[in-house]
Amino acid sequence: MSPRSPSVNEELRRRSRERLLQATVELVDERGYDATTLADIADRAGSARGLISYYFPGKRQLVQSAVHRLMHRTLAAALDREPHTDDGEELLARAIDAILGLAMDHPVLMRQHMAGILQADGFIQCEEQQRLAGLLRATVVAYGSPDPDADYPMLRALLMGTVFALLLPGAPMPHDRLRAELFHRYGLAWERGLPPADGAAGGRPVGAVDAVDQR
Repeated sequence: MSPRSPSVNEELRRRSRERLLQATVELVDERGYDATTLADIADRAGSARGLISYYFPGKRQLVQSAVHRLMHRTLAAALDREPHTDDGEELLARAIDAILGLAMDHPVLMRQHMAGILQADGFIQCEEQQRLAGLLRATVVAYGSPDPDADYPMLRALLMGTVFALLLPGAPMPHDRLRAELFHRYGLAWERGLPPADGAAGGRPVGAVDAVDQR
């Protein structure tokens, strides 16, 4: 049997890494961070336990990469969904709704992600995070930002703060209210993106209008 080519080996490694990231998302979402072991993740992914150490320095880094992968893929799907558009305001609305939607759909996973960022290791730069950053920055550019290098970090900070407010144990803020504040800040009509099915215009902040150009 002839040895596998480098390209085949690279594809196998990519698939193995993808399975580990997907298994991590599933298990932390189901059980929480503390109840999920690296052995559990390897077993769910059908991989050897040692492969995790090959790809990731530790559990926290693995979880951050897994969540960033989920965020990147969710955001990419939202931006590219039908009908396709180059409208910067619509793309920004889709981006906001995609990230807030993850907090609503995966509260355990996203709460753990936020908690992990606040640990000593902080915000871990990784391949998945860079993909997510690239999409968010491109969205800011499409929106018409005159200074994407300053406006992208601001958008990221606002989204992180909003997710935190949505998931704060014991005192969560209402999704519609938080969405309305973000949309008002960027001058986005409530009907843009993917508005909540039961959300009413009354969820907007007092004095907000549908289109306020604050750029």
